[in-house]
Amino acid sequence: MSAYDGVEAGNNRVLPEPLRVLTPEQVLEVDRALASIGPFGEVRLVKVKGRVRFIQQLHSHSLLQNNASAGSE
Repeated sequence: MSAYDGVEAGNNRVLPEPLRVLTPEQVLEVDRALASIGPFGEVRLVKVKGRVRFIQQLHSHSLLQNNASAGSE
């Protein structure tokens, strides 16, 4: 059983207190966005007129890793 099993079923009792800004579905979307960006990047929540409206994802790739592998050839 994962920490999100209850949330996905519409039951937020797994949380220490009720959500005030995000819905359980939005929490899952934020988690998915964080998982998709890999080891580098940013996830930003954009709030418009008091409501979370957008998730912005910034994907980054380390140039140091690419240089290290290119130097070993």
